Amino acid sequence: MIIAKGRDRWALEALMAAGPNGCTPINNPAPRWAAYIHNLRALGVAIDTITEKHGGPFAGHHARYVLRCHVTAGREGGAA
Repeated sequence: MIIAKGRDRWALEALMAAGPNGCTPINNPAPRWAAYIHNLRALGVAIDTITEKHGGPFAGHHARYVLRCHVTAGREGGAA
């Protein structure tokens, strides 16, 4: 069992809600997605990173993060 708190928990819950479509910083803005993913991986959460291109005035690449393990919400609002 793991306990994710704060912004790491927020990111984990966003990944859980997104399902197989995953999350991108473009669609789910947050200041430090890469750091949240890094912290969750350090806890043992399996998350894939898919690099995608995007257009627009600031064309480039962005990451799509996809949860690759089963996660359930724990007691007291934690994610386990």
